[in-house]
Amino acid sequence: MEIDSTNTMHAVEAAAVMELLPARPRLLALGEPTHGEDTLLELRNDLFRQLVEQEGYRTIAIESDCMAGLVVDAHVTSGAGTLDEVMERGFSHGFGASAANRALVRWMRDFNDGRPAAEQVRFAGFDGPLEVTGAAAPRQALTALHGYLAAQVDPDLLPCTAETLDRLLGSDDRWTEPAAMLDPSRSMGRSAEARELRLHADDLLALLHAHTPHLIAETSREDWDRACLYGRTATGLLRYHFWMADTSPGRLTQLLGIRDQMMADNLLALAERGPALIHAHNGHLQRDKSSLRMGELPLEWWSAGSIVSARLGEEYAFLATAVGTLRHHGVADPPADTLEGLLYALPEDRCIVDPRRLTADLGDARPALRISPYFGYAPLDPAHLAGYDGIAFVRDLPGS
Repeated sequence: MEIDSTNTMHAVEAAAVMELLPARPRLLALGEPTHGEDTLLELRNDLFRQLVEQEGYRTIAIESDCMAGLVVDAHVTSGAGTLDEVMERGFSHGFGASAANRALVRWMRDFNDGRPAAEQVRFAGFDGPLEVTGAAAPRQALTALHGYLAAQVDPDLLPCTAETLDRLLGSDDRWTEPAAMLDPSRSMGRSAEARELRLHADDLLALLHAHTPHLIAETSREDWDRACLYGRTATGLLRYHFWMADTSPGRLTQLLGIRDQMMADNLLALAERGPALIHAHNGHLQRDKSSLRMGELPLEWWSAGSIVSARLGEEYAFLATAVGTLRHHGVADPPADTLEGLLYALPEDRCIVDPRRLTADLGDARPALRISPYFGYAPLDPAHLAGYDGIAFVRDLPGS
């Protein structure tokens, strides 16, 4: 198997990416096969700058806590907080420690300085307030939603008071109990308080939507959008905690699916602002179902990308990223018969690959699936090739 690099390979440039797409997308998703590699984030930063300067893009959203992301957005748009504070408080999953993420925030702040609000670039996290070890308490999102509504609508229409929410929420430690991820009995997600909070959250969100014209007129579309984010996050967290307390065989599949559904809801909301560059793991952005194996248990759920693509059609585009080596993690040269192996034989260290021409070059041949010795790296699945609008290839990752 060989690739004709003349027609299949392009420079990593916004213009080259756009030429691969049938239409200008509202959401352009750029995946990565592993986290924590600044080389991949630097490629993302370069592409975003070009999209801003050449294609009119004004938003970047990354796989990070959507509530924490408000801290970053406030900094890049208004200068609120110091850069150090923003990197500490504005990212989840440890992403604030990345030099490339820091460079992105600094560039966005410099770009916005002196520009009117309508021309500024914006930052968003689109993940829920979730970590591998568990989920955040719903307090921040739920009380923020209640506070927004309490200031604008008749108090008699509110389903509860702030004091009632505080009593039902109790200590945040009860929600963030680390043992609950492995032991459902340690979760309070199906307690009487949690069940009542789910009803209140649902009523508050319904009230928010029912009073949309009044709320936008009295506050702003920006404030209303933020309140919708609070509502999505509060209901999503309460649903996640509910399934944390479940003891059925479907528990883990439900948790994984709820996370991607929360991502998809946030992305669809961002699409209304559009166009935006989205960055996350390939597995969250792909058009196919996501899957993983926990011990002997295979798990499958619909990815955020599959949900968003079904809703937006050609207004969603997905570039998967493939890498050749991660030697610092024991991932050496890829076997020649794998998709990564074929790309590794190309003459460029970085390039954009047209998957349609790649498929034509392959003919009836099908690359093998690369097997990674490192759990934190997921090679591309050749069976998903038809779902890629492009492939960003980086030959070697030196380590961050």
